[in-house]
Amino acid sequence: EDRDVDVDSDVDDKDSGNGLSKRSHHNALERKRRDHIKESFNGLRDSVPSLQGEKTSRAQILNKATEYIQDVSRKNNADRQDIDELKKQNNQLEMRIRALEHAKQDGIFASRQNNSNDQELDVENDS
Repeated sequence: EDRDVDVDSDVDDKDSGNGLSKRSHHNALERKRRDHIKESFNGLRDSVPSLQGEKTSRAQILNKATEYIQDVSRKNNADRQDIDELKKQNNQLEMRIRALEHAKQDGIFASRQNNSNDQELDVENDS
């Protein structure tokens, strides 16, 4: 009856120390992972103007961040369209300036001005 000794008991004793070590290592890694996730959510929260510094749930942080990103994207697209329109207007004005410069060099602009000045004088004399 004394021979009913658990043969694996020695192995269990050796592994139990190692098992605690593994468990504590796993717990430390898990804590580090959770802390990283928490810091990431806090960083995301602080990046959204409507949530800065507020205590909110993770779901709300994700929802508000999504709304904010969509809003910024819409504004960005509108700004791009405005820029494209302004570039077109700028090109048209530059073309008009070049045309006026060429006309001035060719003397066409001067003769047109003289004709319109003569017409203005005629109108004033008729009055």
